[in-house]
Amino acid sequence: MDFEAARVKMVENQVRTTDVTSHSVLSAFFAVPRENFVPEKSKLLAYIDCDIETAPAAAGKPARFLMEASPLAKLLQLGAITKEDKVLDIGCGTGYVSAVLSLVAGKVVALESDADLAAQAKTNLAALGYENVTVVTGDLEKGHAGDAPYDVIFLNGSIEQLPQALLDQLGEDGRLIAVLGYGHAARATVFMRERGAFSENVFFNASIKPLPGFAKAKEFVF
Repeated sequence: MDFEAARVKMVENQVRTTDVTSHSVLSAFFAVPRENFVPEKSKLLAYIDCDIETAPAAAGKPARFLMEASPLAKLLQLGAITKEDKVLDIGCGTGYVSAVLSLVAGKVVALESDADLAAQAKTNLAALGYENVTVVTGDLEKGHAGDAPYDVIFLNGSIEQLPQALLDQLGEDGRLIAVLGYGHAARATVFMRERGAFSENVFFNASIKPLPGFAKAKEFVF
């Protein structure tokens, strides 16, 4: 399969057609070999217009996915990320989004709760020379305070609630990009920190796979 041609088709047919105009985001999608971040059995499907499973559900853990290109690009564009920015990539999986971010940001901290996925991300990123990415392991909902504050925090999946711990790790003028809610009613939202206060702006509906660790605790009903 001609993966380079498939990558060009993905950008031209899936990404550009959904109002993604950021030159840096488009260039990164053209450059990063998506096929290197999916399981061997899925390489021929790396550029299709859907989510791709990167780890099956097992031992109580939910399945994990590489996000479909179009909503991913739209979400990254919302961050207005530059080479001056330090980004926390939450739920980095096998490292694809971290690789994309490495080309648009100055530094990337890639956080993953699954040790096997974190190891894959380290291997994949090192093999391709993305040297400005550091992979760390920990609970996604807690973020990674050790490298805070961040200019941008990006969540690699939908969440039901946003922990205050993540907002606390945003620097001044920082942006946090999240999809709040599950299913077709979920909303792409950007939280911004300015003079210590937070604002929230909703941009579009986005149905993407959820990240583990962000569900609301079930309340007891009499």
